[in-house]
Amino acid sequence: MAMSREVRNPAFRQLRGQRSPGEFAAAIRRAAREIGEQVACDARYIGRVEAGEIRCPNYAYERVFLHMFPGSTLKDLGFSDRGAVRGRGMCPGAEPPGQSESRPQPHTSQNNEESDVLRRAFMAGGSAALAAVSLGFGPAPVPSRRRVGEAEVNAVEAAVRQIRLLDDRHGAAGLYRRAAQPLEAAYALLDAGTARRSAADRLHAGAGELAISVGWLAHDSGRFDDARSHYAEALATARVSGDPALEAHAFCNTAFLARDAGRPREAVRAAQAGERAAKQLSSPRLLSLLTLREAGGWAGLGDRTACSETLVRAKSLFGQGTSDADPEWMSFFVEAELEMLEAQCWSALSDWPRAAQHAERAAELQDPHFARNLALYRAQLADDLVRAGAPDRAAAAGHQVLDLLDQVQSSRIQAMLAGTARRLLPERRAAGVPAFLERHASTPRLV
Repeated sequence: MAMSREVRNPAFRQLRGQRSPGEFAAAIRRAAREIGEQVACDARYIGRVEAGEIRCPNYAYERVFLHMFPGSTLKDLGFSDRGAVRGRGMCPGAEPPGQSESRPQPHTSQNNEESDVLRRAFMAGGSAALAAVSLGFGPAPVPSRRRVGEAEVNAVEAAVRQIRLLDDRHGAAGLYRRAAQPLEAAYALLDAGTARRSAADRLHAGAGELAISVGWLAHDSGRFDDARSHYAEALATARVSGDPALEAHAFCNTAFLARDAGRPREAVRAAQAGERAAKQLSSPRLLSLLTLREAGGWAGLGDRTACSETLVRAKSLFGQGTSDADPEWMSFFVEAELEMLEAQCWSALSDWPRAAQHAERAAELQDPHFARNLALYRAQLADDLVRAGAPDRAAAAGHQVLDLLDQVQSSRIQAMLAGTARRLLPERRAAGVPAFLERHASTPRLV
């Protein structure tokens, strides 16, 4: 039998009281849900805290602990002040800032856990070095002792834009693993500290936006657990920095993921939380998108009335036009995307003809330079058409998607098209269907 660990955090052990580590972990998870956080706390985590291996929790856990024990500080809970461990990449037991415990972690040895800390703790020596890491070139540089300045913040923001541009053009599958490197660099920069408050605010926002971008790449690649973890990381960063725009974005993507993962009620709640955050801003378009995410949740729940009412509200907000307060990341949210999101709502409600009508409109409106979205809209159209009883038109739309797959790498789009192909199998006699099925079968799949 393994020996119990020495208690090096008696304050935290006292808070546990008579509860077992597993029972205390369950209480922490319940408290996290109360405030909209997502942590995968287990008995092992409790043991690591009590043994002093975790000197300071990440931001998500900090919020949960302070919610559970109002009026307490991290010091009262037996942790070191975050500033005491900040910037010390060699310090074992310091939780990487913003890292969500819902992300699977290796359980083989303490060396593995320390390696993860060290991997995140490097700081790029300048914007050129960070840009190289951001694009996936070469290893991380040796940590620098100087504080982070404008050059590093600019590099993080540039990495966000580059990832979004490449995703818009080509899809997520080829980008996800490379994009993890700039994300690690951004949080290491955040942990290193900045000379000025304005730079710190920008770096928090940039790191959070980068977490969302990497989360989206995971989402679009079908890695839902990874996506959920990255979105939670962004949400924790937003709350620590008091950034309602970043919080609204994180909730927007969380709602989208929840819908795709078959958790429609969570999608509704996350979208509504995003709407509350967005009301602090002056962007009707942002509120419109969040309202559409809510509509998608209602559709998933089969509530046609709530979905219809929410769609009306979303279109009214969209009709108010753009504003200077619209976030940069919302450049994709044009009329074509509005039509696509409405199509998905009607599809979820099994109103296939109406869904096909809006999907076709989305494809007609979409800028052809953005191949990924055009392929997505046509894949949605193909699936709605076959369900609506128009297999010939579905096959034609499917061919248009296949025409784009040499430019687009998206597991999500390929999965949608595969579903359409399965539904077309009984319709082999319809015009164009055999040719589409043969071509689809010969198309290489992403791995």
